Amino acid sequence: MLAEPAPPPRPPSGPGPSPASTPYTYWWKLLPALLTLAALTRVPSFLHPLWNPDEGFLAVQAGQLAAGGELYDTVVDRKPPLVPWLYEAALGLFGDRSLLPLKVLAILALFATAALLASLARRRWGDRSGAVAGVAFLLVSVGLHPEDTQAASFGLFTLPFTALAVWCADRRAWAWAGAAVAGAFLTKQTGGAVLLPVLWLAWTAPKRTRALLCTLAGFAVPVAAAALLTDPSRFLFWVVTGSGTYADLTGSGLHALGRGLGNAAVLAAACLGLLVPLLRRPKTPTTDLWLWLAASALAVMTGFHFFGHYYLQLMPPLTLLGTAALHALPRRWTTGALTALACTCVIFLTWGFLAPRPELTHAQRVADAIRARTTPTDPVLIWGMHPETYWLADRTPASRYLTAGLLTNFSGGRNGSLVGEQYGVEGSWPVLRAELAEKRPPLIVDDSRGKPYGPERMPTLRRLLAEEYERVATVDGAVLYARSR
Repeated sequence: MLAEPAPPPRPPSGPGPSPASTPYTYWWKLLPALLTLAALTRVPSFLHPLWNPDEGFLAVQAGQLAAGGELYDTVVDRKPPLVPWLYEAALGLFGDRSLLPLKVLAILALFATAALLASLARRRWGDRSGAVAGVAFLLVSVGLHPEDTQAASFGLFTLPFTALAVWCADRRAWAWAGAAVAGAFLTKQTGGAVLLPVLWLAWTAPKRTRALLCTLAGFAVPVAAAALLTDPSRFLFWVVTGSGTYADLTGSGLHALGRGLGNAAVLAAACLGLLVPLLRRPKTPTTDLWLWLAASALAVMTGFHFFGHYYLQLMPPLTLLGTAALHALPRRWTTGALTALACTCVIFLTWGFLAPRPELTHAQRVADAIRARTTPTDPVLIWGMHPETYWLADRTPASRYLTAGLLTNFSGGRNGSLVGEQYGVEGSWPVLRAELAEKRPPLIVDDSRGKPYGPERMPTLRRLLAEEYERVATVDGAVLYARSR
């Protein structure tokens, strides 16, 4: 009598990787779900024309570039070039009076990040962990003030590059990993912090020297290309060396510390479903992920401003670390964690739907007043920190400096000790005087509203207003000056 065939071996009951499904089946199920969830988490972004001044700054820059402006010359900011170019391309293709194309691209950026994190987690811990990582990241992605999470900003577009860098390094595609780090750096300087975990993975690779050299070459080539496209000296100044006083904490240390702790607490509340398992099982073999988190934390602290959108960079490594911890715990922990994350996600989305937007309302009122007193071809100077007013008013800036911050070093709650003409970007005031002498805007708007960069503290602007302009109106605290001669 023939013996019956032995039954197939049962999968281990411990925390090992789940049995792999067919890749096509797995991704055909997971990717549509991730795209849908990414879109749902971004619904509040469509409620307003824009969410923060960075979006307004980029929209105005896109118009300047489309009109023939040159980045880091007649179009300036302390940011790398990729996002300004992205805005220029999107608004050039679809029209410059709506940020809808950028809002859609933001959904795709979050989706790409979630998919890459899912792929990383699946490769390391199995199918279930891949799905957990992708879903958990999207649930966490709204876990800050809506102005920081719903804007199509530098920080958000950095995320897919950072995830791609670690994804490529995990597969030992070293040159591509370096190129992805370059993409993160060219989107936002602090995005380059992901180089640390990538170099760690290269260091631990069998062919260490080759891996390190390929990674560094992959990073250097795109950065050098961007510098050559924009002029190396100007690129170096605006992207790397020109922000010394911006990072000085003198007189505003307590304010920055309070904001830093507050935003950290908000993010911790949003990530509680991941942090509790991580505290329970922190000793998983994830050295590269801890390095990624540490490097991202250093990136958050760079400049000592602690704006909420800086914290976006912490979300991918936190998600993977939490997923690793959940993989090592019984399955009920995963259910509880995702339930907690879903609940906090709903709370943050509700905040996004209900949060008042007083500064946007103010900018719209000022923009209405500007349109009423100027023609579409008139250049305007808005002395304030809300460059979106130019875009809302559909008026051309009279200067390449779109905010008073670049000319005075005002930013992030400084109390005035390092705010003034002498603290602005090097050489900016002679350039401003030449621009205003050439264009002589028919309208100047003082939108300082009692801040320490008001015209009364800026001799050059104070003299210009006194000699050539007269006060004609006040709108919601902003003072409008029209040319008197």
